[in-house]
Amino acid sequence: MLVAQRHELLVRELEACEGLKVTELAARLNVSRATIRRDLLDLEAEGRVTRVRGGAVPATSHLVGQPSEPRPVPAPPTVLRAGARPTSAPTVGVLVPSAHYYYPRVVAGVQTVAAERGVRVVIGLSDYTYPNDAQQISELAASGATGLLVASATGHTLPQEQLERLRAGGLPFVLMERQPHDRYAPCEFVATDHRQGAFGAVGHFKGLGHDRVGLFTNGSPTAPLLREGYEAAVRRLDLASGAPVLDSGRPRLEPEEATRLYDRFVKECLDDGTRAALVHSDHDAIELMRRMRAHGLRTPDDLALIAYDDEIASLADVPLTAVAPPKHEVGAQAARLLLDRLEATDPSAVPVRQLLIQPRLIIRSSCGAAARG
Repeated sequence: MLVAQRHELLVRELEACEGLKVTELAARLNVSRATIRRDLLDLEAEGRVTRVRGGAVPATSHLVGQPSEPRPVPAPPTVLRAGARPTSAPTVGVLVPSAHYYYPRVVAGVQTVAAERGVRVVIGLSDYTYPNDAQQISELAASGATGLLVASATGHTLPQEQLERLRAGGLPFVLMERQPHDRYAPCEFVATDHRQGAFGAVGHFKGLGHDRVGLFTNGSPTAPLLREGYEAAVRRLDLASGAPVLDSGRPRLEPEEATRLYDRFVKECLDDGTRAALVHSDHDAIELMRRMRAHGLRTPDDLALIAYDDEIASLADVPLTAVAPPKHEVGAQAARLLLDRLEATDPSAVPVRQLLIQPRLIIRSSCGAAARG
């Protein structure tokens, strides 16, 4: 594993768990404790982690309620604090469930548009806890927000109850990476078409000559959407049915359980004659390749892979072809929709807009495209 790749994985593990011991990090990354200690020294010098006795925490975890600063960031957001006084400046309140994985790029997109239009941004974090949404929205309003961009803690579908609560609050709002449970609700949203992303990945494998494609997902809220797109591709592209499909049940597993599931998936693919798989997420795809190497197997020769997310896919030993959700663009487009309404002379005359953005497929080595080309 390359040092840069290991550093990214290490930071990701710390952010997911809000801190880990050196022994835990060594086990998760399958390296020595001495290597982890050297990595932590380097990352602390870069300002990305804070070392504590026996381990480390993300660099900003000591600032309660304050998100890690997204990278790249055109201008730092105003971080919401209870009791903040409203200001007369235009203010967009942004509710996201996490300051780490996935959403920093979405927030960066919001900030880009906010900087262009001279708008203030205030952030609230629900920490993936559904009851926190209402409290955070109330505090965003108290901080002077004149409109809201909402990525709720409920997953990709916004319950009708929460939609009604947002409407009752009286502030214009746009959903980000969320859609209302009622598909006919006149509610503005901007979201990634994850079904299309999975469909496109399977279609790429079909174009490379594969007639069987497996699917590994990690139990995240995105997993059901990926499976829908995958199953639609298998049907419409006349691929063989019955290829291995495995969901780990949750995004983060203990090392022993993860190893068992990765080994099981690889064995099922090889036994079934499946030589291509879509894997969510990048982390799982990288770990899957590591388990393949442990068994003397290679990517893409024995099993071609496409990762879903493209957070660290390019850092894999065999750079991963990846589906890249348009995270920055989701935030930017959502901000534009909201500001168009806020700045309109007659907001009621602005049509309700609902936008699905397709992910991009970024071709690298792991899918075997170069070899077959």
